[in-house]
Amino acid sequence: MSNSSPLPPLTAAAALPKQMTQAGFAVLSADTAAGLIGWQRPPLDWQAHWADLPSDNYLRDGGRYRRRRHGCFVIDEGRVEAVAHRAHWQPVEYNALHGGIERWFEPLPPALQSDPRWTALLQAMARIAGGLHPAARWFAEAHVFRIDTTDGIGRPTPEGAHRDGVDLVAVFLVDRHGVKGGETRVFAADGPQGVRFTLAEPFSVLLLDDARVIHESTPIQPLQGDAPAWRDTLVLTLRRGGFQGPQAMLGA
Repeated sequence: MSNSSPLPPLTAAAALPKQMTQAGFAVLSADTAAGLIGWQRPPLDWQAHWADLPSDNYLRDGGRYRRRRHGCFVIDEGRVEAVAHRAHWQPVEYNALHGGIERWFEPLPPALQSDPRWTALLQAMARIAGGLHPAARWFAEAHVFRIDTTDGIGRPTPEGAHRDGVDLVAVFLVDRHGVKGGETRVFAADGPQGVRFTLAEPFSVLLLDDARVIHESTPIQPLQGDAPAWRDTLVLTLRRGGFQGPQAMLGA
């Protein structure tokens, strides 16, 4: 697995609306993201929340390489409210591997949810989503992921190149430790155009207009033998009209 990968094609804050409109995606440096969110600096202290994640017991490939937590929020005209813990659900049209089932993950740490920087993050993502698709109310899901090399290889996107069935996806790279691989790939949903790069800077972020692009990340392997290695990400999705779920759950 090669370490060679292009650098991320970074977008300046002032160019973000045009970039998202024209390309359907953008990559922001940690400092640019912090400025848009209203953080004084990237919250590197949050990395501690990734150290004790429970295993993802729903992996249908039999792997043990993914750990995660999950939480849901409603952002209504800038007001952020955590909703009662609920299952994560995707239709098979968007996730052929894990779609069509309710997946109950452990909730986000209370210390993360109560952090004012967390509220600012969700508010900023709603503003960006609103620039693409005007709406006053957004249904947000937060996924705290660790992909490690317990099995010798870890798969950030075992479902392959995909869309998520939402309006905006934000993938924050939180940490990389002792890994090679994990290259991000973004393709136009209706054509062959695409880019590839590797996110390496903590709290740099990939923003995706989910209707227009598909995305994936390549597997990771340890740089040194059996030494512990992992790739930590925070994935936020925002959707108009309600959370995804079986018909009876829509908008719940």
